[in-house]
Amino acid sequence: MDTIEVTTVVYRPKADVYEFLVDFPRYAELSEHLRTVHQNGDGSPRTTYRLEFAWWKLTYTARSTVTDLTPPERIDWRLTKDIDARGSWVLESESPPGERDAATRIRFIVHYDPQSAGAGSIDLPRFVSLGWVIERVKPLIRDEAERIVERLVTEIEGESRPVDLEIHTSRSETGQTSGSP
Repeated sequence: MDTIEVTTVVYRPKADVYEFLVDFPRYAELSEHLRTVHQNGDGSPRTTYRLEFAWWKLTYTARSTVTDLTPPERIDWRLTKDIDARGSWVLESESPPGERDAATRIRFIVHYDPQSAGAGSIDLPRFVSLGWVIERVKPLIRDEAERIVERLVTEIEGESRPVDLEIHTSRSETGQTSGSP
């Protein structure tokens, strides 16, 4: 499994941040490649989502489910179709800087197996291999995770500001880990 973890601090109370994050259909507004999110359920565990992505000449519909909620600290989910992936939003209270009333550390963690995508799971253009697509999509996943967290901070706080992101990636087959402040 490959792992991406993006961490930052948002200057809002943990409960407010949680309420924003648990609204999965809103994510389409934060993402460059996620076009729409269709919800089936009330947002509690076992609620399912159909997420429609588009990149280059490819479109893909992911299916996910909420596996656990621990308000206001954690949201767990997993993909249920085609690709072995699961993730979490983890929220931790922080001491706010002097002029701020509240601060919450957000950790967006995704574990995925890029090799779990079967050849028939994505409708590929003629002469395009799944291996080629996987190699091109890996950096997009990291970029998209960064973009979502940066836009999330702007939406939650109500204004744009420079966002400090900590990004860590790891690959299970080599045990290598990389990070950037």
